[in-house]
Amino acid sequence: MDLDDPTRTQPAEPTTAADRTTKPTVPTGPRPLTPIVKPLPPDLFVVHGSTAETRWESMRGQGLHTPNDRFFVRNHTGTPLIDAERWRLRLHGSGLREPLSLTYGDLLSLGSATADVAIECAGNGRSFFASQQGTPTAGVPWRLGGVGVARWHGVPLRTVLELAGVTGDAVDVMPRGLDAPYVEDGVDHGRVRRPLPVAKAMGDVLIAFEMNGRTLPPDHGFPARLVVPGWSGIASIKWLGDIEVSATPLTSPWNTRFYRVFGPGHAEDGDPLTVQGVRSAFELPWEATLRAGRRHVLHGRSWSGKGRVVEVEVSVDGGGTWARARARVPRRPGVWTRWRFAWTPPGPGAYVLMARATDETGAGQPDEAAFNTLGYQFDGVVRHPVTVV
Repeated sequence: MDLDDPTRTQPAEPTTAADRTTKPTVPTGPRPLTPIVKPLPPDLFVVHGSTAETRWESMRGQGLHTPNDRFFVRNHTGTPLIDAERWRLRLHGSGLREPLSLTYGDLLSLGSATADVAIECAGNGRSFFASQQGTPTAGVPWRLGGVGVARWHGVPLRTVLELAGVTGDAVDVMPRGLDAPYVEDGVDHGRVRRPLPVAKAMGDVLIAFEMNGRTLPPDHGFPARLVVPGWSGIASIKWLGDIEVSATPLTSPWNTRFYRVFGPGHAEDGDPLTVQGVRSAFELPWEATLRAGRRHVLHGRSWSGKGRVVEVEVSVDGGGTWARARARVPRRPGVWTRWRFAWTPPGPGAYVLMARATDETGAGQPDEAAFNTLGYQFDGVVRHPVTVV
């Protein structure tokens, strides 16, 4: 390991007022890379190796934001423990006038932006390609728990790029994380990194160092991460170490080999993943049991990377009939719409609940998602089984 590598050590003391009384749950002293640091109680998460999926029933009664203790975790390798005092964010490349190196203190001094933003794994919903459509794909078998909304605080990426003198001929911006190199089938692909077009980077992208009013937890990117509104979660690189800004197009395995859409109807070399589609989920256990002879208020959330969700419909008979849910439409894009639907089951038995949403651009959810070989961006209407007894 490079002696200047800030990973695998205890983070610095918390820096926000809230964290002075509640410190992050992090092991003390030097530690090796671990898949996931925070506790993963089975009532909050379904664990898939180095990935933890939020159970939707754990969101019942929560507000707009997903609490840090139940926000999903997607790691390619494991969570690095980083020493903020040794950490540096380096900016370099042919699209900058001067290289720049920022300390943690430098970054905090620039902080001026707060945004409520959903982050969603590109593979969220992947398991339904197999279970609903009979077309299994490779990858983590998510249901719908690979998404969360948080209040992120930090500094706009454009502020940092301007400090480094981004040039007019810059075309791509590639952040790289400090997690361990990802090795697949004996091939070392290096650390996770993926380019963004300079227009997006200079827009609404945030370098966040706080999550829901507290210092970023290790699993969610301490000391700093990108937050890229509307785009697949892979764009929101965690544990930022450096950012390359280039006057020529950049590539990495994460935009050529992975996180591209391959299969029928797509280009031979795949189509890039950018904006997320429309999805809906019930705040219920999978295969939930409900009591007969009483009125139930079903709660759920719908979201879209393209804009605010403005309408949600629910079916309690497997898609035979549909009715509008009562939705609390957010005032701004980037977050989910919370909704509820009153239902009195006609009697005991097996039922299939379904929810579908439409956003302000007119985009909605198809009955079936278009197949792709890596199982990305399942946006079909999910069939949620329940039993009434």
